Amino acid sequence: MADRVLVTGVSGFIGGHLAAELLRRGYSVRGSVRSPSRIGEVHTAMAAAGVEPADLDICRLDLLSDQGWAEAAAGCRYVLHVASPFVLEKPKDPYTLIRPATEGATRAVGAALDAGAERVVMTSALATMQFARTPKGHICTDSDWTDPDDPRLNAYTVSKVRAERAARELAQRRGAQDRLAVVNPGAVIGPLLTDDPGTSVTAIQQIMSGALPMVPDLRLPWVDVRDVADVHIAAMSSAHAGGRRTIIATDPMSLIEVAGVIRERLPQASHKLPKRAMPTWFTWLASAFEPQLRDNRWLIGQKQRFDRTPAETLLGHPLRPVPDAIEETGRSLAERRLI
Repeated sequence: MADRVLVTGVSGFIGGHLAAELLRRGYSVRGSVRSPSRIGEVHTAMAAAGVEPADLDICRLDLLSDQGWAEAAAGCRYVLHVASPFVLEKPKDPYTLIRPATEGATRAVGAALDAGAERVVMTSALATMQFARTPKGHICTDSDWTDPDDPRLNAYTVSKVRAERAARELAQRRGAQDRLAVVNPGAVIGPLLTDDPGTSVTAIQQIMSGALPMVPDLRLPWVDVRDVADVHIAAMSSAHAGGRRTIIATDPMSLIEVAGVIRERLPQASHKLPKRAMPTWFTWLASAFEPQLRDNRWLIGQKQRFDRTPAETLLGHPLRPVPDAIEETGRSLAERRLI
């Protein structure tokens, strides 16, 4: 009988790729959605990934409710907690993000430990490390922690820090530190399985659609969603991942460089691409009026570096080249007429 894996947030971009890869490898998957209305999307995603969903069953779980968590985790050898709230616009009350992220993390970890799961792998974010106050030229590692009380942070980043800390503290109280592994991805892109572009893919969608005639000099640590899925699966059983945080991200590439990759590799979809980046002074001026830019203006022109060695050790090979991931993202957006 195939090992069963619970994947929370299976209708999301990472969750869909993760479920598909698990099925491809012969696991039985139980995936959770918040609303039954998204079940059809999950089946569509599995078909797009070329897998047969016979070994996939779907349950309903809410990050803010205890209902169903024990039943969902029962009989699962591994639990992969991918689900997390996200909004594109800054909420008036940051706790609309912080509370479900934190409570969802503790519900998932608690249910996994109660059910006897060998390992629970939690999807966190590079943001829980990359905004730590460090010296210039510092290479970010798993020992770095973003301060959730830093006034520069947006609600999303605070929610990720507090959720990861809550999960780790719960595992520690239960004496189960080695049964929790955390994966911290950067900006996740790659081929789409549905018409929902996900969070980071939206940045490429805006570049290709002409929504950004000029782009700010923001540099993002892109990573292919398939590598993210593979690292989650490797972390399920690897002794090296137990009790650890694993960065999976590349050294950042600017938005104008992303546009250059698309122009070179997908010329047929390049007619709306921006040709230049905003001057730094103009970006700072514009950030006074644009909330999303204001939340990220401290990254303008920044050239951060990240230690991806542990992720590549888990994978057994280097991360996929970012230009390839950008090309496949752009191709998916064009083929689905999302630009």
